[in-house]
Amino acid sequence: MNIKNKTKFFFITFKFLLISIFCTFFFISLPKELNALDAELGKNLFKNHCAGCHINGGNIIRRSKNLKISALKHNGLDSTEAIAKIAREGIGIMDGYKDKLGENGDQVLADWVLEQAQKAWVQE
Repeated sequence: MNIKNKTKFFFITFKFLLISIFCTFFFISLPKELNALDAELGKNLFKNHCAGCHINGGNIIRRSKNLKISALKHNGLDSTEAIAKIAREGIGIMDGYKDKLGENGDQVLADWVLEQAQKAWVQE
């Protein structure tokens, strides 16, 4: 391999390395932005569809069916999957909100609810 080919190989490898580093940093930073958007969407979904009965994670109809972490654990609902299923399908006298939450809205809402429960519904 002559000097010209070695130099060309070096620059191609260097460009590939720089592009790889850029893409890695871009994709690492992307989920943080999406999580912030999801958190805001989760908060809005809760405010629009849940807060009427579950003010600050409570329950104005049946106090024991609240969204506090202790009640969620007691009822076996301390996972995003379980919360999303209830938001989507309903439970007991609570209706499901599948049509109102939109695509993946149940998961976004469940993530937000569980996060709030873990923070004892204390707003930052």
